[in-house]
Order: sequence, then C-alpha cells, then structure tokens
Amino acid sequence: MNGYRIFSALALVILLFGPLGHTREKFLAGADFSLGFPLGRFNDNIDRLGVGGSGYFAYKFKNSPFSAGLSFSVLVLGSQTRVELFSANVPEVEVDVATKNYVLMSHLVLRIQLPEGELRPYVEGLLGFNYLWTETGVYDRGWGIREIASSVNHSDFTWSAGAGGGLLVEIYEKKKNREKGGFAIYIDFGARCLLGGKAEYLSEGGIILDNGQPVYDILLSRTDLITTRIGVTFVL
Repeated sequence: MNGYRIFSALALVILLFGPLGHTREKFLAGADFSLGFPLGRFNDNIDRLGVGGSGYFAYKFKNSPFSAGLSFSVLVLGSQTRVELFSANVPEVEVDVATKNYVLMSHLVLRIQLPEGELRPYVEGLLGFNYLWTETGVYDRGWGIREIASSVNHSDFTWSAGAGGGLLVEIYEKKKNREKGGFAIYIDFGARCLLGGKAEYLSEGGIILDNGQPVYDILLSRTDLITTRIGVTFVL
C-alpha cells in the first residue's frame, strides 16, 4: 500500500506542474529489458525470476501531461533442456528438447508524465490480461536456434491490473523546424506492481515422463508480479 501512496503523491505533483509545459509531442514508443518478481503463492510455486522484454506505444494528448497507449511484456519463468536421440531409426543424431514457461502481459496504460525536461518522472495505471503458457520444442544441438518442432503443453488466461512509475532521462534531442519534425531519445527506468487473477500453469520441472507419456503437475494461484525495466524511449 505504501507504494500506491507514493504513486498517488507523484501523480498529484505532475498534475499540478505538468500543465506548465506546452510541447507538440504526439507519440511515445519504447523497448525495454525486463525482470519479473512473482509474489505470494505464485512465487512459492514458480520460485524463479522472470527474464524478458517489453514494449510500449502511446499517444500523447496535446499540451497535457496525459498519454494513453498499449504495453506488452513477455517473461520466461523457468526452463529445462534435455538431450534426446532424433529418433530410434536415427540414433546418430541428437537434439535438444527444451521446455519453457512463459507469461505474456498486455495492458492498456494511462500515463501522467511531465511534458518536458531532461528528467521526466511519470506514473501510470494499467488494466489488461496475463496469458501463461508452457511450450516444448525440439532444436538443433549446440546453439539451439533452429526449431524443428514444438507444441504448447498447457495455457491459461486471466485479468491483470496495477500501477507503476519511472523516470525518463534524456540522452538526445533534435529540435523541430519548419521542414522537419523533432524527436528525443530517453533512457527509461521503471517499475510496476501488477495484480493478476487466478490461473493454472506449470512450473519448471512440471512435466514428468511416465513410461514415455507426459504427466502434468498443474498449479493454481493468483499471478501477482512486480516488474522492473530499463530501456530506450523515443518521443516524437
């Protein structure tokens, strides 16, 4: 709850001082490296740090601290790899069999952000969904890049909502002129607290082979997460 009070206080400050700026920016777009920290029972079941990436695109309302857009993130919540023969008839060739647990988070985002400056703090509210799935694929050995075949073993879908905040630090700016528009590039440091509904999912090691047949250890809990990110944001 203390985190939400901080977000509320920062939002109030931005609302008070944000209208003082009058920029002509229209769009924000960014890409980030992200980490996910499961909370509560979700953390007890997963016991893994999520690693992945996220993206963001938003429309900025003219002469306003508000912008609205879409955010999405994909995190890997554990993986396992084993070596198998390509087939009983081709024992000379080995392949990697990799099982990975993913969560896709997609949200509508309303952001309040200082409209100008080299340092631009922001807060945001989010509403969307979590999609959790486990996928097993067969890959060439070694680099494990080329996929031969894959299958989704289990998936589920649930709601997600939360709040977040961060800071944009300007590293480049091109001023607008009559012929060309300007843009700016920022380093984006941010964090979000996301409350997720209940969902069924598999954890790392949740698929057991019994006489050659897969047995799934399906878990159920809320899907609450804290995410942190660092990336690049373009303001146009």
